[in-house]
Amino acid sequence: MNHSLQCAKCGESYPVFDQRYRCNCGGTLDVVHDHSALSLTTEILDARRNSNDPIDRSGVWRFRELILPLSDAELRKAVVTRGEGNTHLYDAPTMATSIGVAQVHLKHEGENPTGSFKDRGMTAGITMARHFGMKQGACASTGNTSASMASYAARCGMGAVVFIPEGNIAYGKLSQALAYGAKTIQINGDFDDAMALVQDLCGSEGIYLLNSVNPFRIEGQKAIGFEIMQDLNWNPPDWIVLPGGNLGNNTAIAKGLQEIHALGLIERLPRIAVVQAAGANPLYRAWTQDRDVEPITAATIATAIKIGAPVSWRKSVRGLRALDGVVTEVNDNEIMDAKALVDASGIGAEPASCATLAGLKRLVHEGVIDRDARVVGVLTGHLLKDPDVVVGYHTGSLDGIDTHRANAPVQAPADVDAIREILRQ
Repeated sequence: MNHSLQCAKCGESYPVFDQRYRCNCGGTLDVVHDHSALSLTTEILDARRNSNDPIDRSGVWRFRELILPLSDAELRKAVVTRGEGNTHLYDAPTMATSIGVAQVHLKHEGENPTGSFKDRGMTAGITMARHFGMKQGACASTGNTSASMASYAARCGMGAVVFIPEGNIAYGKLSQALAYGAKTIQINGDFDDAMALVQDLCGSEGIYLLNSVNPFRIEGQKAIGFEIMQDLNWNPPDWIVLPGGNLGNNTAIAKGLQEIHALGLIERLPRIAVVQAAGANPLYRAWTQDRDVEPITAATIATAIKIGAPVSWRKSVRGLRALDGVVTEVNDNEIMDAKALVDASGIGAEPASCATLAGLKRLVHEGVIDRDARVVGVLTGHLLKDPDVVVGYHTGSLDGIDTHRANAPVQAPADVDAIREILRQ
């Protein structure tokens, strides 16, 4: 089969197993699959979902022919899996009513093993690192990528190095990287500074780079879209809405959906909406002004999308155009109010995830998304990724955030009658 790596900027092609992350022109790379001899049906994929084979049980590797250009034997020798994927698609009628749209489902990627969607890309990235015989991997991270990489590296005995921005990472995420044994380096700078450093390090020290500039990471993340289609019995929704930070996720979902549409596994493509925080909105600025993305200094409470120079912006725009997509922005107050709604539904998610619901509300209000639409919103990270923000919101102690849905703890004396009175209120 004629698989290759292709530059998203100039179109130059390279052998698929060239160990590179960028084109000679500096552009990011796509894995281009040759599916000409592939015979894959929804029946085969549905049967794998019911299999006891560990590879089939993974919500990434049951789609393996669409993920990595490895033979079944090569994959089974190299694969590093924690049973990622298989996350719930929650029906959310209360949120649909609140937003004013016909149907909302929430795909909760926070239910992955390390608590975020990053596990889908990381199982693919670490598997390729192992296939290449690499002994050490590295990443820059605002939290979720470092947690995932540290875990998957530990599972196969690979060394892990993470660069994190000082003072800009939630402890729920930092604790994971430390616990899984990664060498963790806090730098005096933001995520984009950390990203520049880790790329230099990997190039000079022979370490495998595992940020989303790695084209194989994107291939694993495609499985989010595949699984949404499988959850809906291969009947696509009208819209998929998700947050945008480094923009690898919407790039991956759009790429994967186009591939399975070309294979005839779905009859039509859904539209896609990317939601950015107003303080970290380089894609939104570029999209609305019809220009290339220009780096900005990012500022938002939603640390997972606090990225001012997104690596995957060019591929992101390409996917948005292919799926007739849109980009919007929401402020931190809107994000936190949406988070309170998601949390109170018994589902829960980290702040960046809840930009999805805030953005959906805005797009419905503006008439971009019709009120009779069927929508899937992607929640990218677990509630406990950022517990300090949760407590701060409900106690009204977050700077610059107006709390509208607080559920503050109630102070009470150690007296049963006083507590009875509180309960009756």
